[in-house]
Amino acid sequence: MTTLSAWPRDEFEARLRERGKAYHIHHPFNQMLNQGRATPEQVRGWVANRWVYQIAIPMKDGAVLSNCPDREVRRGWVQRILDHDGFELGGIRDPGGLEAWLRLAEAVGLQRDEVEDQRHVVPAVRFAVDAYVNFARRQPWQEAVCSSLTELFAPEIHKQRLATWPEHYPWIDPEGLRYFRQRVSQARRDVEQGLAITLAHFDTPALQQRALDVLQFKLDVLWAMNDAMATRYGVTPVSPASGAAA
Repeated sequence: MTTLSAWPRDEFEARLRERGKAYHIHHPFNQMLNQGRATPEQVRGWVANRWVYQIAIPMKDGAVLSNCPDREVRRGWVQRILDHDGFELGGIRDPGGLEAWLRLAEAVGLQRDEVEDQRHVVPAVRFAVDAYVNFARRQPWQEAVCSSLTELFAPEIHKQRLATWPEHYPWIDPEGLRYFRQRVSQARRDVEQGLAITLAHFDTPALQQRALDVLQFKLDVLWAMNDAMATRYGVTPVSPASGAAA
């Protein structure tokens, strides 16, 4: 009887990174946004709906903290909540990522109250986000950490927005793109911690397969959100004049 062995860490990491093929950077709705084919209504719809995901991130991270008995992990992980909710400590003040997202909303022509009261949120987007938060609350904290590894692929999607939005959407105040600039570096830092925990904990064939399944679940959450927004707002097709590579 053949006994399976766990993948070496470098191969395991490579298999995790390979799941980036299913990241929503490839979704038609996201490609429309980053290729400049979105109408103002579609841009505003995306910003308003993603707010539900943004406010869920610190709740997800709070669930990791509440389930995690490891002090050193908690000391590092709490920074994620500060990044999103903001803080004022020892004379240092950071309004945080949620405030940056609201400024993005204003830059695209939305009012803060219509974003915060979630009046534009598509039900299926809310359902997907709730599924993610509930997963983090109920599953072992290491799995919640593993689910965060979509951050492996996040810097690229933020860099795309920073590279293309100013050209395609000059009506958006460039200062509103501050959230994306912040997350390029923050996501890289967060990946280091999340990846180290995942590679150390998921160290048997069964656990490594579970890690891949968990990461796929999170990728599916993000893809489902884009499906829901595409259904609500539509996807502007590539014009024949611009070609498929537009």
